Amino acid sequence: MVKRMACLPGAWLMASLAVLLFTAIQAENPYRYFTWNITYGTISPLGVPQQGILINGQFPGPNINSTTNDNIVVNVFNHLDQPFLLSWSGIQQRRNSWQDGMPGTNCPIPPGQNLTYHFQVKDQIGSYFYFPSTYMHKAAGAFGGLRVNSRLYIPVPFDDPADDYTVLIGDWYTTNHGVLRRTLEVGKPIGKPDGVLINGKSGKTETESVVFGMEAGKTYRYRICNVGMKTSLNFRVQGHRMQLVEIEGSHTVQNIYDSLDVHLGQCYSVLITADQKPGDYLMIASTRFTKYMLNATALIRYANSKEPAPQVLPPAPVGVAWSLNQFRSFRWNLTASAARPNPQGSYHYGQINITRTIKILNSAGKDANGKLRYGINGISYVRPTTPLKLAQYFGVGEKVYNDTAIVDDPSDVSPSAPLTLRSAVLKGTYRDFVEIVFENHERGIQSWHLDGYSFFPVGMEGGRWSPKSRSLYNNLDAVSRHTIQVYPMSWTAILLTLDNAGMWNLRSEAWDRQYLGQQLYLNVVSPARSLRDENNIPENARLCGIVKRLPMPAPYT
Repeated sequence: MVKRMACLPGAWLMASLAVLLFTAIQAENPYRYFTWNITYGTISPLGVPQQGILINGQFPGPNINSTTNDNIVVNVFNHLDQPFLLSWSGIQQRRNSWQDGMPGTNCPIPPGQNLTYHFQVKDQIGSYFYFPSTYMHKAAGAFGGLRVNSRLYIPVPFDDPADDYTVLIGDWYTTNHGVLRRTLEVGKPIGKPDGVLINGKSGKTETESVVFGMEAGKTYRYRICNVGMKTSLNFRVQGHRMQLVEIEGSHTVQNIYDSLDVHLGQCYSVLITADQKPGDYLMIASTRFTKYMLNATALIRYANSKEPAPQVLPPAPVGVAWSLNQFRSFRWNLTASAARPNPQGSYHYGQINITRTIKILNSAGKDANGKLRYGINGISYVRPTTPLKLAQYFGVGEKVYNDTAIVDDPSDVSPSAPLTLRSAVLKGTYRDFVEIVFENHERGIQSWHLDGYSFFPVGMEGGRWSPKSRSLYNNLDAVSRHTIQVYPMSWTAILLTLDNAGMWNLRSEAWDRQYLGQQLYLNVVSPARSLRDENNIPENARLCGIVKRLPMPAPYT
C-alpha cells in the first residue's frame, strides 16, 4: 500500500504532462498538405485543341477545402518550360506577403524546380480562388477554387446545405497563352475572347457540360467566382432563384436574386433550393457590357430526372443601371458572425476619421515608343527582375522601384501624354485609415483587386468624384470584400485600415490591362520591424535579381 502511494506523484505528473501535451496538440490549428505538379496538357474546352496548364492533370485545378485558421501547405513542382507562380485571390496572408505569390513579392519557380507555400487562412471564411500570376498563364488554366469554412463553434446564418459546389465561370481564348503574351508585348490588343466556360466546359453539348446534382426539396450552396481574363458575366439558373449569403468572406443580408452580375475576380455564394418539378435545368453564364454575346451553360439535374432542360434561356439583364442598382442592394449582415464570434457589425468603419485620400485613375495609352500600355495616374507598371518585397527587405528598394511616381491626386496628369514606365510602389503608413477613389473615364467597365486586405466599398456613382460625394457613402453596412467594379465614366470609393504590413498588389483584374501596366504595389511597413507586425522572410524563400548574393538582414524580433 505504501509503495503504491509513493508512486502516485510520479504517475500524476506523467498523466498531467500527457494531458498538457494532448491539449497543446489539440490547440494547434490543423495542417492541410497538398502536392501539385504543374504540367502542360492538351485541352479542348471550346472544341479546339490547345495547350493548357494542368495541376495534377486537372483542368481546372483541384479545390482547396479548408477551415478558418487552417495552415495550408502546398508543394508546387514546376514542370513547365517557363517560370511559374501561384497566387491566392482574397486570402489576406496576414503579416505574410511572402506567401502572396505575385511577381512583386516572390521569385518565380524555375522550370524543373519546386516551391512550398505555407500560409494560414487566418480569421477568414468564405469563397475564393487561386490562379497563376506569371506571364499570361492564367489564359491556359492552373486556377481552382479555394473555400474557407467556418469553425464548428461559430454560428452560420443559414442551415447546412445538402451539398456545396464550386462554380468557376470565365471567358476563354482558344489562342495559345504564349501568343497572347507576345501580342501584348508588341503593343497590340488581344481582342475579344472566343467563349465562356463553367468549370472548364462550355456546355454546348451534354458531354461538354458540367452536371450538378440536386434532390427535390433540398437546398444547395453554390460558390460562384469569375476567374476570366476580360469580361464581366451574368449568372442565372432556369426556373430557380438565388439567395445571396456571402460575398468574398462576408455574410450578407440574404436577398433573393434572379441573376447576379459577377465581375472579374469576384466571388459570390448563394443558396438554391430544388423547388421545381424534377428534371434538368440550365445554369448560364453570359457576357455583360460587351457588343458581343457569349455564354456557357451547365446542367442542374434533379435526382431521377426524366425531363430535358428547356432550350429557351432566361434573358440576361441589360445596361449599367440594372447592375449598379444590384450593387446597391448588397448589404453586410451586421448581426452574423464571420470568422470570429463577434458580429460583423461590431466594426464601425463609418465612424473612423479618414487620414488619407488616394485617387486611382485608370487609362489606356501608349508609351514613348508608341506601344499600347495601360496605367494608373499616368504611370504604367513594369516588372523588375528583383521582386519588390525582396528589395525592400534587403534595404535596396531605391535600386529597384520608385515610390514617388504615383501621386495621390492625378489632377495634374495629362491624359494625352505618353504613359511613363516605372516599377511603381505606393507608400502606405501603417494603421492609417485611407480612402481610395477609383475613377474610370473610359467607356469600358473596370474591376480592381487589392491583395492583403478586405475593404468597404462605400460609394459608387456616375461622373467624377469630389469631396461632396462622401455624402452619398454607405457608412453603415457596406459589404467588406477584396474586388470591386467601376462602371464606365463612373467612380467607386472604398475605405480600409492599412493594418497588414507587407507589399501588396493593387491591380486591374482585366488580365491584358494588368499585364501591360495597370497595377502597382502598396508598401505598408511597420516602423517597429517586429514579428508582432510582420513575419521574417521564410527559410525556403528563393532569392533572385540583385539580392541574390547580398547578406541576410537582421531578422525581426
